[in-house]
Amino acid sequence: MAYKKENYEKLKIEVIEHNYNYHVLDQPKISDYEFDQLFSELLKIETAHPEWVTEDSPSYRVGGDPLKEFEKADHRLPMLSLQNTYSTEEITAYDERLKKFLKSDRDITYFCSPKFDGLAVELIYENGLLTRALTRGDGTTGEVVTANIKTIKSLPLKLNTKNPPELLEVRGEILIFKDDFKIMNYTQQERGLQVFANPRNAAAGTIRQLDPKIAASRPLRIFCYAPGVTQGIQFKSQSDFEKQIQEWGLPTVHHESEKQSFSKFKDHFNKLPKAIRDYQINAPQAEDLDDIKEFRKKSLEITHQFTSRSFSKACTSIKEVIEYYEYINDVRHSLPFDIDGIVIKVNDYKLQEELGQVARSPRWAAAAKFAPEQAETIINEIKVQVGRTGALTPVAIMEPIKVGGVTITHATLHNQDEIDRKDIRVGDSVIVQRAGDVIPEVVEVLKNKRSKDSKKFKIPSKCPSCKEKVVKPEGEVVSRCINILCPSIVSQSLKHFVSRRAMNIDKLGDRIIDIFLEEGMISGFSDLYRLKAEDIEKLDRQGKKSSQNIVASIEKSKNISLNRFIYALGIRFVGEQTARALANHYRSLDRFLEAQHEELIEIEDIGPKVAESIVKALENKNFVKEIKELVKQGIQFESSAKPVQSDSPLTGKKVVITGTLPIGRNDLKDQLETLGAIISGSVSKKTDYVIVGDDPGSKFEKAKSLKVEILDWEKLKPLLP
Repeated sequence: MAYKKENYEKLKIEVIEHNYNYHVLDQPKISDYEFDQLFSELLKIETAHPEWVTEDSPSYRVGGDPLKEFEKADHRLPMLSLQNTYSTEEITAYDERLKKFLKSDRDITYFCSPKFDGLAVELIYENGLLTRALTRGDGTTGEVVTANIKTIKSLPLKLNTKNPPELLEVRGEILIFKDDFKIMNYTQQERGLQVFANPRNAAAGTIRQLDPKIAASRPLRIFCYAPGVTQGIQFKSQSDFEKQIQEWGLPTVHHESEKQSFSKFKDHFNKLPKAIRDYQINAPQAEDLDDIKEFRKKSLEITHQFTSRSFSKACTSIKEVIEYYEYINDVRHSLPFDIDGIVIKVNDYKLQEELGQVARSPRWAAAAKFAPEQAETIINEIKVQVGRTGALTPVAIMEPIKVGGVTITHATLHNQDEIDRKDIRVGDSVIVQRAGDVIPEVVEVLKNKRSKDSKKFKIPSKCPSCKEKVVKPEGEVVSRCINILCPSIVSQSLKHFVSRRAMNIDKLGDRIIDIFLEEGMISGFSDLYRLKAEDIEKLDRQGKKSSQNIVASIEKSKNISLNRFIYALGIRFVGEQTARALANHYRSLDRFLEAQHEELIEIEDIGPKVAESIVKALENKNFVKEIKELVKQGIQFESSAKPVQSDSPLTGKKVVITGTLPIGRNDLKDQLETLGAIISGSVSKKTDYVIVGDDPGSKFEKAKSLKVEILDWEKLKPLLP
């Protein structure tokens, strides 16, 4: 297909704008599907015309080839360390030292902002284009991590200005937000992989990956806050600098000038809904991925409000600085990202030059740290919980202790490797903290307080729930129970099945599910649909009305979309997005139940590991029998598909698509299915037609070898509606 460069440039700008709307403003204007279509089209054009591709292309965000090692480079201007203060008295003393050095009693205007707990980096823009990114390193020399930095969706690869400075070095902090971190660790745990200790370690480890595709797959964010060397532009103050780089599209936390009173600053900040702020603190305790994702969705509603409102502040006196310090300490747990203090900078750049530096720290800036939020407690017991996918997770049961405004009684120990690394035992006195101010974790074992008769803890070789032997799959760090009839797996699977984004049986809470299981009223999904109100009414504390409501809620769930039903089945690795992809591809439950590995890996977003898990589940006769039993109980699938023609030349024909065609793959599938065609992902002797576009793959060759009829676009076009 012939492409025009002017159309490519327009498409590139459109993709960049949608990236900005989604990742910076948190205000997407198109659906994920529509964006994917635009991005796929961009990649097709760049494949056809690599000579058109410049370094500001959004395609650089997907990650390039792995590096053998990181190159080292010097900073033009050293990235200095900040001197620390830890109390309001020390903040006051810092102000007094500066005034003494300046020989002046006049109040200094300070620019105050959060001290992010992430990885410091330097970005280098030359004539508006991002050309290099370095880690802080030792302050003088850092590692070149440009390929990884370019994968951060919120970071512009080109400054949004027609007159960029010749050189702009910007310092910033790489972060992973708390909610994204929670989802990352949940996913790692489910896949049997090592979990991350905290958001900062996860961000730092990601930036130091030699394979940029790993960085591209993780939810990195960045906030910019300081200049390095600049050429072709000058700034008068920190306030001016941040205002300018915001206009150029660089992510910052916005600020208010010194003209705004501090009380007005707090009022503006406090407009954030209290209910959501409370939710931000409490919701992360949920362990179910559905709840975690719901938390993420709600927290994203306020993330942009945090970063676009008056969060940083130009303070006209040290009194205001202290007020800012105390206030941010109070609200820090409501923030969507980790901070460990505030940064205090002299706002005026000329005054900064006059103050200079002391050793390896600028005299004009200091970090005011918050007191560490840790506490000592005792581990009374280590319980091993069994999750929906059979994963065995050790959990420390501790003497209740208040940390960061929350009473902690439990802390996940992740897996055996983590227990061994920290040598955690029952009866130990330990230091605990809320990792990322969210997830309770054991930081340190106080071995000097350990009993002499303490014993090392080992996860049992038999499932604590069903007593069957557990296995530790090769390449995984998590032990698993593989007994599908294990009571814990059944219980967790049922709770997932009825959850809001699955079957949405809203009257069935966890406690009711447990009671039904204990009473022997249910043992699988289909049993829910056999329940009668009069049987439920016989249970303790179950009245006639509530029993009828439960049955009505179960009955209502019988009409469900195919993608939600597939998600509800709880197949390992099949989340909502994968379930949607499967439903869009197969269109019917019967066809999904016949899915084969070769066909599955042809579906977008489904790799070999996910395909293997799906095939393994569908090879389980009891699992498939249970699915078919659900259909017998009245499960019906909602369909948004158009009426199918019964007299089309393609009616009942098995069709395979390969190569790039003038219309999107999903759009073509919709049209073909409207004509009654059956879309398949693999070519076989039963295939009737193979539709071939530009750059076809191996399916084209296989079709020729099997002598399957081939339709190019010109032959296909007259058949389409």
